[in-house]
Amino acid sequence: MVADLIHAGMLLLTMWMQMEAAAAAGTLKVDLTEEEGSDGNTISHSQTLVQRLEALLVQGNGSDVSLRVETPNADEVKVIQAHSLVLSLQSQVFEEMLLSRNSSTMVLRESSDCAAVFDKFIRYLYCGDISLRLDQATPLHKLASKYQVQSLQQGVTQYMTQNLARDSPSGHVAGWYEYALQAGDVVLRDSCLQYLAWNLSMVLQSGEWVTISNQLLMTLLQRSDLVLQSEMELFAALEAWIIQNEPDGLTVENALRAVRYAMMPPRELFHLQTQSTVLARYQESVRDLLYMSYQFHSASPLQMAKYFDMNCSLFVPRNYLSTVWGSPWIINNPTRDDRSTSFQTQLGPSSHDASKRVTWNALFSPRWLPLSMRPMYTETGAMQPTRVEGGRPRIIITPATSSADFAGVNFQKTVLVMAQHHGKLIVKHVYNFHQSTEENGDFLAEANLYRRTSDYLIDSSLFLHVVVKPLYQTLITNKN
Repeated sequence: MVADLIHAGMLLLTMWMQMEAAAAAGTLKVDLTEEEGSDGNTISHSQTLVQRLEALLVQGNGSDVSLRVETPNADEVKVIQAHSLVLSLQSQVFEEMLLSRNSSTMVLRESSDCAAVFDKFIRYLYCGDISLRLDQATPLHKLASKYQVQSLQQGVTQYMTQNLARDSPSGHVAGWYEYALQAGDVVLRDSCLQYLAWNLSMVLQSGEWVTISNQLLMTLLQRSDLVLQSEMELFAALEAWIIQNEPDGLTVENALRAVRYAMMPPRELFHLQTQSTVLARYQESVRDLLYMSYQFHSASPLQMAKYFDMNCSLFVPRNYLSTVWGSPWIINNPTRDDRSTSFQTQLGPSSHDASKRVTWNALFSPRWLPLSMRPMYTETGAMQPTRVEGGRPRIIITPATSSADFAGVNFQKTVLVMAQHHGKLIVKHVYNFHQSTEENGDFLAEANLYRRTSDYLIDSSLFLHVVVKPLYQTLITNKN
């Protein structure tokens, strides 16, 4: 033990002497934050030190420990000459292993994917930086977690959350979700799940869809914030997943019962019952849901509420991109001035309301200030401006006219905000409100619309999609 400490000290002294020898080639950096006793200038040779540390690793000079990386059921062995001082400083796990070792060689057993990137992992401990590909993210995260290198673990998580939209041969988001679930990485898990839910229409058309697990499938099917063309698109993708994976009967029944059949018009329900091979086999499992859906389409929601509990997911719309439910809205040069648009939606998903349309007026203000933050005007008769410099973006959506048909229905407005990531147009944010985005408080808070290179601007335009969803929960209160 004493010899180890002496050797570690000599190693540190050698590294310091090497850094001093390289001082002549260093750079002078001005630090504007002056400390007591200094004139505000700092001499930095940190890059040179990193280079020297990397050279120590590559050449093995002064090595006092050999890392023997073995893979189960494989003959290949990787040996890395390392330095106990560096390993101990960077990883508490390595520190404990080094204190309890009986020889100069430590045997580390790693999976094949982790063994393949172990050199990169060790290099990070010496140099503090790393380059990686999509397929290397999971094994590097595993190693960072196993050896408790928190900075690398957080860095890889950030890399993964920022590269969800990247193209890969067979898809990677579902696999990252499954890994995050197993590893207990809540940030990565939630980021992957949110990406899949908000961009589901794109995911359904990829080869990744049929590879997702039973657990992830059910998690997605139970969400109301899925963004897709229609419920029929979801059923078609579910049927393809069932045919491809051939799960057990209980899994199929649970999945089929998570479909919101009431959101499909009767013609699509008829098509399913006559053309779907999966539904033909499991129709008894969803017969009650189909019956309630047909009833929903044959009567007004007010009448339905007298006989059925409408406070269930069957009657809750998801974020459908069909023109029946809303409209895209592209705002060119969004910081310039207020913009408005109008669009129509069907009164509700029930066929009873199929012929009824609601016209909606939408107003976008790039610099809106809440009343509490506006300057006060004390002069009699002075008119306060509706828009003030320094405000924040806001959208208001209101019906053009009122109608008795609105009774008992709440219209939830949802604004999907698109962004460009790795050449793809993806849904970056989803905001739900009843009349104004002020209800959220953080509408476009992260989007710097004044920066031309902002991810939220595509060809200097802000891409939105507005969805209007009728919700019938208030009918239950009325019924009781």
